[in-house]
Amino acid sequence: MGSGSTPATAGGTRGEAPRSASLTLRLALSVALVILGGGTLVALAAFAYGRQAAQQAYDRLLIGAADQIAGSVSIRGGAVSVDIPASAFQLLSLAPDDRVLYAVFDPAGRLVTGYPGVAIPAARFANADFAGEPVRLTRVSRPFSERDFAGEVDVVVGQTTRARDALAREITRSALLVVGLLGLLMAGLAAFAIRSALAPLRRVEAGLAVRDSRDLTPLDVAVPREIGQLVATINRFMARQARQFDIMRNLIADASHQLRTPVAAMRAQAELAAEEPDPERQRAVIARIHDRAVGLSRLTDQLLNHALIIHRADAAPHETLDLRTIAIGIVEEIDAPELYLDLPEDPVACRGDALSLREAGKNLVNNALRHGAPPVTIEVRGEVRGDGGRAVLAVRDRGPGMPEALWQGAAARFDRTGAVTPQSASIGLSIVAAVAAAHHGELRFARTPSGAFEAALLLPAGGAS
Repeated sequence: MGSGSTPATAGGTRGEAPRSASLTLRLALSVALVILGGGTLVALAAFAYGRQAAQQAYDRLLIGAADQIAGSVSIRGGAVSVDIPASAFQLLSLAPDDRVLYAVFDPAGRLVTGYPGVAIPAARFANADFAGEPVRLTRVSRPFSERDFAGEVDVVVGQTTRARDALAREITRSALLVVGLLGLLMAGLAAFAIRSALAPLRRVEAGLAVRDSRDLTPLDVAVPREIGQLVATINRFMARQARQFDIMRNLIADASHQLRTPVAAMRAQAELAAEEPDPERQRAVIARIHDRAVGLSRLTDQLLNHALIIHRADAAPHETLDLRTIAIGIVEEIDAPELYLDLPEDPVACRGDALSLREAGKNLVNNALRHGAPPVTIEVRGEVRGDGGRAVLAVRDRGPGMPEALWQGAAARFDRTGAVTPQSASIGLSIVAAVAAAHHGELRFARTPSGAFEAALLLPAGGAS
C-alpha cells in the first residue's frame, strides 16, 4: 500500500516479454543431440563391424590351418595316422600372444592326437572355453572310404581370442576417431548454419530497434519466406495500431472542430438569455439553446459511435448472422411511427459484428427520418451474383434524396452538401461506410423504379468474407 513498487507479472517484470530458453541454445542442443545420437549409432556399428572383420580375418587363418592338418591325415593298417605339418601353425603365429590348440578325432569320436579336453564343435565355427580362457574353434571333416576303413576324420583347430579382440578394438578406435573428427566438423558447420539462419531475425530486431516510436509504417526487411510470415504479422499489427491512432487523432480533431462552434454558440445564447428582460424573447432564446443542446448531443453520439465502429473493425470477431434479426433490432431501438419492415421469409445470412451492423442501420434510418419523407422502410433481401451473392440491408424513403452527383463523396466526414443540415454533423453515412469496409462490403445509393430514394449496405452473403 503506497510503497510505489511496480507489481511483477507471471512472465517477468512489467513491460518485458516473458523469457524462455534461447532459440540459439535450443537449436544448438537439438543439433548436439542429433550428432551425439548419430555418433553413438556409428560407434556401435563400428564396434560390431570391427568384431566381425576381426572374426572373419582370424577364422580364415583357422580354416587354413585345419585344412593343412586334414590334408596330412592318412590311413595306415586300418588306423588313422597324422603327420602334423609345421606350416599349419605358421599362419596362426601371426598372433604371437595367442595360444593354439588342435585335436584329431576318428569316426568314433576318439582322440587320435592333439589336446585332450577339446570338444568337437557342432558347427563349423564355435566359441568355447579352454583352460579358463575363451577360444575360437573350427572343425574340418575329411571323409575316407577304403577297404579296411570308412568314415570321417574330424580335425579341430582353436586359438585364443586376444589378437582378434585387439584388432576389433583397433578398428573401433579408428572408426571413432573419424566419427569424432566428422562430429567436430558437423558441429562447426551447424554453428555457422544456425548463425546464418538467425541472421534475418537479427535484421528484424535491428529494423525495429532504430525506429521512432511514432513510425508505424510497414517493416521493409529482406527475410526468407519462412520468416516473411512473421514480418507480415508484425506489419499487420502495426497497421492495426496505426488505424487505432488515426481513430484517436480523428476523434480529437473532430471534437475540437465540430464541438467548438456549437458550444460557443450555446454559451453566447445562454449569456443573452440571462440578460434578456423580455420573458417571451428569453423563452425563444432558451428554445434555441435547447435545439443547440439536442444537436450537440447528436453530434457527440455520432463522434463516439464513429470511433467505436472503427475500433470494433479490428477488435470484434465476426459471426454468422441473420440480417433480418439486425433489421428487427433497429426498429425496436428507434421505434418511429413512420418506420416499416420488409423482410423475406427465409434467413439472409452474412458474417459480421451485430453491434456495428445495427449502428450502421440506425444511422441510415435516422438519416432517412431526418432528411427524407415518410414512410421509411427497412428492407432485407439477398442479391444473386456470380461470386456468391450479397446480403442487402436497404433503407428507403419517399424524399427526393441527395443529388446523384453527390453520391460518391457522401460518406466523407462532415460533408455539408446535399441532404445535410446545419443541425447534423453528416458523419452518419461515414459510419455506415466504415462498417461496410470492415465487412468487405459497400454503401450504395439508388433510386427505385417507384421513385423512392434508397441507401443500402451490401455485404458478402453467407459465410463469405
